[in-house]
Amino acid sequence: MGQLQFDDGTSQRLERLYHSGDAIRRRQLVRKALGAKAGERILDVGCGGGFFLAELVDDVGPSGSLVGVDSSPSMLSVAALRCEGRDNVTFQEGDATSLPVEGNSFDACLSVQVLEYVPDVPSALAEMFNALKPGGRIAIWDVDWETVSWHSSDPDRMKRVLRVWDEHLADPSLPRTLAAALRSAGFADVSFQGHVFASADFDPDTYGVAMMPLIGDFVAGRSGITPEEATAWAEEQRSLGEHGGFFFSCTQFCFQGAKPI
Repeated sequence: MGQLQFDDGTSQRLERLYHSGDAIRRRQLVRKALGAKAGERILDVGCGGGFFLAELVDDVGPSGSLVGVDSSPSMLSVAALRCEGRDNVTFQEGDATSLPVEGNSFDACLSVQVLEYVPDVPSALAEMFNALKPGGRIAIWDVDWETVSWHSSDPDRMKRVLRVWDEHLADPSLPRTLAAALRSAGFADVSFQGHVFASADFDPDTYGVAMMPLIGDFVAGRSGITPEEATAWAEEQRSLGEHGGFFFSCTQFCFQGAKPI
């Protein structure tokens, strides 16, 4: 087993993914859940390429500030370039379970599709709880990969591809336990919403199609899936799309909570 490595190659593939229509829709949903206001100080844990920070900077305005934390130098470089010229956006290299920020100093915190990679979720949530001011808000987004429904004329191969893809995560079904984990960490008013990302068209703007390069690269050569087989899997999906037979669906979850006053 081995998790996805967020190196330069992965950064480039994620850039394409996060420009897709479904990724834009997801950012809109997260920003609505977070409810950033002018003058607030916001922490993005696992900021990746900085897409959220580049948009939230307009929400907090010149009197607010943003801090992005990520463990990948490659992703931080991309994020810094994306937010270039915005003096109220800063970056720190660090891990979600040991955040390099002051406690009780943020009005809100977001973490999007990050905790599913973290082996010690309680420690990460404790760090976010500590970083927030009393009354501070949290918005966390993760995917339950067990909800994936993906049509294939070779269902056995599809099952094996998805099973190996699960190896890139610490917990492929984290949303199932995340509400309880947030409450255990001390958060109040915990709630969540499920959002379906589905398509019957082979459209690169949709989540399933946009994810395919990442999935294909990861599974090739792992756990008995040869590079040739990974290529055949991708080609079959393109063929299904050309003939109107493509179908993909998964459910993603947005959790909210607050640090008690």
